[in-house]
Amino acid sequence: MKKAYGFILFLALALVLAACSSDSSGKSDGDSESKSGDSDSAGGKVEIFSWWTGAGEEDGLLALIDLFKEKHPDIEIENAAVAGGAGTNAKAVLATRMQGDDPPSTFQVHGGAELNEGWVAAGKMEPLDDFYEENELMDKFPEELIDLVSKDGKIYSVPVNIHRGNVLFYNMKVFEENGIEVPTTFDEFLAAADKLQAAGITPLALGDKEGWPATQVFENILLGVLGPDDYKKLFAGEIGFDDKRVKEAVDKFDKILDYANEDHASRNWQDSAQLVANGEAAMINMGDWAKGYFNNDLDLETNKDFGYFAFPETDGDFMVITDTFGLPKGVENPDDVKEFLKVLGSVEGQDAFNPLKGSIPARVDADKSKYDEYGKDAMEDFNNSRLVPSLAHGSAASEGFLTKVNQAVNIFVTQRDADNFTQALQNAASEL
Repeated sequence: MKKAYGFILFLALALVLAACSSDSSGKSDGDSESKSGDSDSAGGKVEIFSWWTGAGEEDGLLALIDLFKEKHPDIEIENAAVAGGAGTNAKAVLATRMQGDDPPSTFQVHGGAELNEGWVAAGKMEPLDDFYEENELMDKFPEELIDLVSKDGKIYSVPVNIHRGNVLFYNMKVFEENGIEVPTTFDEFLAAADKLQAAGITPLALGDKEGWPATQVFENILLGVLGPDDYKKLFAGEIGFDDKRVKEAVDKFDKILDYANEDHASRNWQDSAQLVANGEAAMINMGDWAKGYFNNDLDLETNKDFGYFAFPETDGDFMVITDTFGLPKGVENPDDVKEFLKVLGSVEGQDAFNPLKGSIPARVDADKSKYDEYGKDAMEDFNNSRLVPSLAHGSAASEGFLTKVNQAVNIFVTQRDADNFTQALQNAASEL
């Protein structure tokens, strides 16, 4: 059972962030007009709250909104996206509104603990079991994914997309010129890294200015060492952080950091991805939004300029980061919101959104022809792999625990004291 004070800490931290945010107003879709229609709400308006303001993700959201407008011209849409901080600004604004009983019509939230141990545990969300049944969604998402949006046997949100966290992108020219084969084991990765380093190339690009990219590397090492079942048990409190395999993962993390760029603490993930794009670095472990960044922002071609492979020793596992939307309690027009969730959860909606976002659909019956080679490969892996929740992106454990882990990781990458790091993880486990 998650600690109640973990959620209180999450809200307190979010409020501090909100106070620091200079722009919490979001933005509205100027093309929408309020029209009277069949909606039960006054004005028939749905406010969509997210942090999708960057290239690709904003395009995907606008495509989804356009599709909804085609189907429901009588319902006005307000695009209340909040920019900045890789979602932290938006989460801070959301926390303020939810505490003030002023929820948006629906909002972006990661499936797993961020949803379930945050908003559901606080009694802020309506269950959607009847909605799933009415729209025949129960067999359209993998069971392990439905588990990520469920608590105490009830379903609370609809997944719109899937990102994969345990993937490494690499510069194909750098690999070819240095005779590097794609590594599948940790030892093969280290051998390749040694060879690249000897050639004057940074083996692994890292940009952990915001903290979480280093935590993402560590969680993938944990997955490779523990396997999917024990990885889940670790964050469920069924396996202790004093387990010798956790120490093994810490030691491997320590070794990998030897191959990262020295200026990692001053770079964000996009800055580090640019090192791979221009050949200064060979690889980056980043969610596959990096693939969208390579394609859309840097004009690189998949499987020509850059390739991809599963993080060593995690082939057959899929680290899930899923964006979902639900129905907050207290909204004035729940029927209108459900119409938006219906479009968002449909094949048509997911296929309009995800090719532009760079993600893959959460549904297992989407149209694969609409996706590029990476998307097809990721969809195949998603449908045939063990799904595990990401710690770094709020799905595997409570916000209180994640905050402490991020702090511990930040100290470790600076001081490289494995014993202190392991002890910090054990201390953080009180938040589970």
